[in-house]
Amino acid sequence: MGEPVTTADLCDRFGADAKVCRAPLQSYGGRRAAWGVIECVQCLEDAALLRQLLSQPGEGRILVVDGGGSTNVAIFGENMAQLAIDRGWKGLVIHGAVRDVERLQALDLAVLALGHAPRRGGKSGGGQRGVPVRFGDVVFTPGCLVCLDGDGVVVLSRDLNAFPFAPPLIGQIE
Repeated sequence: MGEPVTTADLCDRFGADAKVCRAPLQSYGGRRAAWGVIECVQCLEDAALLRQLLSQPGEGRILVVDGGGSTNVAIFGENMAQLAIDRGWKGLVIHGAVRDVERLQALDLAVLALGHAPRRGGKSGGGQRGVPVRFGDVVFTPGCLVCLDGDGVVVLSRDLNAFPFAPPLIGQIE
């Protein structure tokens, strides 16, 4: 295998078809780069639906969470991170807040989020799963590819002619 393929490489190769998320996300997980098929959940200040989804087999997917951009409470932390790892998720991109920051850094999971907060989110189960979500000038659609590393987050559509070749290229970043 050659040099790892980065989000910058994907932007160079796919041009405008590589959609770049402009949200000011920070890395919190121990894994610094990941790629996978997108799964989505929308849950404002509530972690119950997120936990339910992470309890299902991840199959190497990346969960994109639209937490409404709220950093009032954390909707993801160490316990859910361990659940995600145990169920085979590669990472999460969270438009919201996390907690247990030091512990997340020790886990082999990519976690990007807007910020962190010590207080936990609710448990009512509100929200939606499997729906496209939008933040950072990008639409994240279930089934598309997402790649994340120190340079940012890039989404590749399933409609790209080169899509069948993208997973092996992106897979080199592991």
